[in-house]
Order: sequence, then C-alpha cells, then structure tokens
Amino acid sequence: MTLSQKRASIDLAQAMADYARLTLIFDHCHATRRRPPSLRAIAEQAGLSPAHLQLLLARWAGLTPEAFLHTITKGHARQLLQDPDSAPAGEACCKAAPTDMHVVTAATHPEAFKASQVTLAYGFHPSPFGEALLVCAPHGLAGLGFADAGDRAAALKDMRGRWRQARFVEDQPGTAALAARIFDRARWRPDEPLRLFLIGTEFEIDVWKTLLTIPLGRATTYSTLAQQVGRPKAARAVGAAVGKNPVSFVVPCHRVLGRSGDLTGYHWGLSRKQALIGWEAGQLLVAAPAAPV
Repeated sequence: MTLSQKRASIDLAQAMADYARLTLIFDHCHATRRRPPSLRAIAEQAGLSPAHLQLLLARWAGLTPEAFLHTITKGHARQLLQDPDSAPAGEACCKAAPTDMHVVTAATHPEAFKASQVTLAYGFHPSPFGEALLVCAPHGLAGLGFADAGDRAAALKDMRGRWRQARFVEDQPGTAALAARIFDRARWRPDEPLRLFLIGTEFEIDVWKTLLTIPLGRATTYSTLAQQVGRPKAARAVGAAVGKNPVSFVVPCHRVLGRSGDLTGYHWGLSRKQALIGWEAGQLLVAAPAAPV
C-alpha cells in the first residue's frame, strides 16, 4: 500500500504541530529560493535528522523531501503556470487531476454590509499552516487569516480592521466544524459545499470569484487575471484586489505568481505562500490514482 493510500482524514492538531516544526525550513527555503539548499542543509536548519524531516514532510503533506524541494524551484512555478492539458516534467503530483473544494458564494458591497450591522462570529483553530482565524457571517465564511507565533490579537485586529462597523463575537464551537471542513481535503465534497460570504466592491468580488476558478495545482499571473476579469490594462488594480482578499487559502490568492514564477507578495507572508504551494502539491500526489500493480 502506498503512502497516499494510507492517508485518511487529516489530524489538524498534528498538522499544525508539524507546520510549527517545519516553519524554519520554509523560511530558509524561501530565503535561498534562487539556489535551493540540500536536504541535509534544510534538515539542519530545523534541528532535525534527515529521517525525521522525511517523516514530518510525509505526514504534513504526503511529500518526500526531494519532492518538497522541487516545489520551491522556478521550474515548478513555471509548471503551475502551464496549461493544464500540457505534460509538465517533474513530480507526479503535477500530473493528477485538480481537486475542487466545492464552494458556493454570496456577496455584498461594503456599504450595504456596514448598514446592515451584521454580527461576525470568530474562532481560532488548528490548520496545516499554523493557527487559523475564521470569521463567519450569517451567510457563510467571510474571513480567514493566520495567527503567527500565537499572536491571536494581531490576527483579530487585522480582521476587525476590514469591517470596522461589525460586531465581533467569539464562537469557537460554532466555527470548529467549518475549520474541519476547510482544511481536511477528504471533506471537499459537492454534497457538503462551503458557503462563502464575500464583502467587497463589484470589481474586488469579480477578482475573488475568478481566483476561485484556479484549480489546485495550477497558478496564474496578475496580467492573465486582469484579462480574465475584462480589465487587461489594470493588472495593478487587480493586484490590489488580490492583496485585499479576506478569505485566504479558500479564495486562493496564493496561486497568483509573477510572470517569471516569482512568489511576489502575500498578506500572510511569503514563507507561508511557499508552504501552501508545497502542501497543495502533496494533496495532488495523495489524490492521484495508484499505479497499476
């Protein structure tokens, strides 16, 4: 039985603990992205043996260390930007069919949201990318961010700053099931759609909905995104809208790269963006059908 066949529903607490151990590696790999480090170097960076590193990466994303190192290369970034029907070289994870999170959306303009005086529920939960902050409106998930180094206050301040007129109420039990639905790929099913409530201008919502069409294991550029929303000369404005995306991971702004494959900006840190891309590569590997015996 292969590693991918053995993996079942993800243990989010374990995944968050593994991410914490791997953070130093993600930081180091991002800093040395132009000249990828050796396996021994990244193991030493986190104070791990090569065997322990292999165990952590396999459990966290279903990746070997070699496969993870491949995800930080410009070659992998260019693969993500290729047409899905092309036959990219490299890891088998890039050849698997994309997996859809199955999202349905509702939306409103910020002024209408402000006038409605909505109460937003929030909770902090484990995820494969650190502790996640979920913010929910009555119509669905409105925000998703991350608490770096356990700084919940900063993460909550970030979300409060987006909707200053809203009333925020902590509801850990109410947001827990939603967190499990989002971060466990085994639960990305059409019979359990994830409901989003997007709060933004018409242009921002167009950009965010277009981001939702980027399949797992692919990427796009700002200029291509601008063409897709009918504003081919507005790549800078599109970039600003991407940067204001309030629902990270679910609305996959991390799948927008520079034309040459550079990671460019990410509100929750470029090391986390690199981790997201690597984790998604592992999910495609896990989703790939087993080779015939």
